[in-house]
Amino acid sequence: MDSLATTRMSSRGQVVIPEAVREALGLRTGAQFVVVGEGDAVILKTIKPPAMADFDRLIRRARDQARRAGLKRPDIARAIALVKGRR
Repeated sequence: MDSLATTRMSSRGQVVIPEAVREALGLRTGAQFVVVGEGDAVILKTIKPPAMADFDRLIRRARDQARRAGLKRPDIARAIALVKGRR
């Protein structure tokens, strides 16, 4: 990135990402981030939904693995019910 900027945290814990950085990264209103803090570093990592092709590939892979493991729809429904009951 060619831009370097400073910013401040407000009394409400809000931080403004400088315009040059937002533009360089293509950040828009509503962008979501994972926030990691360690030592004196704070890292913001954008969260982007997967492309539909990537999501479809992931679903196909999961279905193939379930089929190879011999899982049936009732097995999956039972596992979901079991997990929901633990809340």
